[in-house]
Amino acid sequence: MKEIKISPQFKTQTTKAVLSITLFVLTYLLMLAIALGLTVLCVYGGIILIAIRPMLITIALGIGLASLGVFVLFFLLKFILKSHKVDLSHLTEIKQADEPNLFKMIDDIVKEVGTRFPKKVYLSYDVNAAVFYDSSFWSMFFPTKKNLQIGLGLVNTVTQSELKAILSHEFGHFSQKTMKVGSYVYNVNQVIFNLLFDNESYDTLLQKWANASGYFSIFVVIAHKMIKGIKWVLKQVYGVVNKSYMALSREMEFHADEIAANVTGYEPLKTSLLRVSFADHSLSTVLSFYDRKIADNQKSDNIYKDHLFVTNFLAKDNNIEIKNDLPQISENDLNKFNKSKLVVKDQWASHPSTEDRIVRLEKTGLSNTNLNNEPANLLFTDIEKNQVELTHKMFKDVIYTGECSALPFEMFQSNFVEDFLKSTFSKVYNGYYDNKNPVFFDIQNIGQSTKNIELEDLFSESRVDEVYIAISLQSDIESIKQISDKQSGVKTFDYDGVKYSKKDCNGLLSKLEKSLELLNEKIAAHDVEIFKFFRSQEQKANLNASLENLYRQFFNYDKEFDVKYDVYIQLTNRLQFVNDTTPFEQIRANFINIETLEEQLKKGITEILESQDYQTEITNEIKENFELYLSKKWKYFVNEKYYDNNLEMLFTAMNNYAFLLSRGYFLIKQKLLNYQVELIKNHTYSVYE
Repeated sequence: MKEIKISPQFKTQTTKAVLSITLFVLTYLLMLAIALGLTVLCVYGGIILIAIRPMLITIALGIGLASLGVFVLFFLLKFILKSHKVDLSHLTEIKQADEPNLFKMIDDIVKEVGTRFPKKVYLSYDVNAAVFYDSSFWSMFFPTKKNLQIGLGLVNTVTQSELKAILSHEFGHFSQKTMKVGSYVYNVNQVIFNLLFDNESYDTLLQKWANASGYFSIFVVIAHKMIKGIKWVLKQVYGVVNKSYMALSREMEFHADEIAANVTGYEPLKTSLLRVSFADHSLSTVLSFYDRKIADNQKSDNIYKDHLFVTNFLAKDNNIEIKNDLPQISENDLNKFNKSKLVVKDQWASHPSTEDRIVRLEKTGLSNTNLNNEPANLLFTDIEKNQVELTHKMFKDVIYTGECSALPFEMFQSNFVEDFLKSTFSKVYNGYYDNKNPVFFDIQNIGQSTKNIELEDLFSESRVDEVYIAISLQSDIESIKQISDKQSGVKTFDYDGVKYSKKDCNGLLSKLEKSLELLNEKIAAHDVEIFKFFRSQEQKANLNASLENLYRQFFNYDKEFDVKYDVYIQLTNRLQFVNDTTPFEQIRANFINIETLEEQLKKGITEILESQDYQTEITNEIKENFELYLSKKWKYFVNEKYYDNNLEMLFTAMNNYAFLLSRGYFLIKQKLLNYQVELIKNHTYSVYE
């Protein structure tokens, strides 16, 4: 393969990365020199102190003084002993004898890209592919062979040409000499991260030394103060190095994309990039389904059959074209509901956006019509065997209460579709209510409709767009407020193609808030028209005024929801202290302070248990937890020790309470919307059909 020309942006970011490494090295060497000098002085001072008057107290003080320098020096050198070992327990190694076709593809890529064959090849369960290696400080100086990880979730949802493009991208990261700079920046980043944040064993060592003698503890406190100062300096350097690493990383992604385009043409990588987040969402949806099946002691025999079914089911539900038994996600599909006009360059993102990557890919002009659109699964000798083995690994650590059985695929399909329909709204609404609720209005003062409105007009694409424009506007306003308040560190941004700085925020915010206000008024007026339309259908059918009652029920629940849910929010915030080191007296005081909130929580749980609205949603497990929690006043901290079981019961009760409140909100909304659909079932409307 020809040498890929380095872009000017890549050269610029490489230069910045080299300068950031130089800054770190100079800063580190200066601190190391000072630490060495300090160590020599402390050890010398300790020896002199003991020699002047050898006795127990001077010996202890001398050893403590010497340890001060040693500990500061060791802090700066401890990263050398640290290595990053990749956890392989969730992976399955495969060899050429097992999968000759896959290994031939890898061998072809390696030769064409001009890199080395991976040390080992592993299968993982996810929708991803990656090249990885065990890294340490010394890997900056000695070559380390890379391993290849291929996710079966990825294989399950790409063609053979797409998989080749993805693997070419991964090996592209290591094919060009200039890419080695990225490896150096990564390792420097790891070093600083270790010094700043990976200090648990070091802190434990200091604590043990301090506990050994009260005299030692004096010098441990001084060492802590010095190390705090070192960390402050390193944090400033970390910001510079990390920012340069992220910027270089984004250019490395573009570079690897171009290498992949040289191997397969840009089309396979483009289509796989567009599909990968959808496929990942589908796998997460399947896993969530089986999370709910734990209580029924059911699992999957082959989660990848389920995954492919759900991927295509969700695609059809979203009117996405299926081709080669895979969804063909377009850029419009990717941004269907994203109406934001705000563009902020994320300096901390390791990857460019999918949209930016596609633009750069298409600019290469490296097209290829000779593509293999057969499923990547066919590359494997026995893909089902691999799928079953990985599925077993995924479920092996799940704890079931009884004997577990596999859910047959046909049963999974029917159960999934049933659950999906229970948790979605009718297609009549065209997604109008998916991320919004009916806006409150005074039902008594709503007159009869004077407009001749068709159902198709009520939930047209333009009406749905208004909803998502309003959502995006609200999100943009919040983001710009953070920029204005200097919370984000962003200095400039683009809005609707125009560049703005921090000083322009107030003027832009005023304009956007006015636009949002007018748009919300328009949506609210339209919601009234929706009500009028369905009320007229109800009146034509000579039915009782159930619609008004359903709207009232929803508005009442909506009004009460925030108050009830706030109990959960407040308790969650006030219980954060259990995750931190907190003085005993403060712990006791904190638990006393939540007693009133606990009473409100118990009252809310009692109301849920007594209400008929939640009975279909309360599992035996939830009911048992609620009843146990309500049975008495529990203690969470006694004799300077947390009662972990009681705390776990409290948090479970809180989470179940929040879940049921949210689920109740959805159900009352769904009940209203389903009733409206029933009102038009006997009429012919193209949207409904």
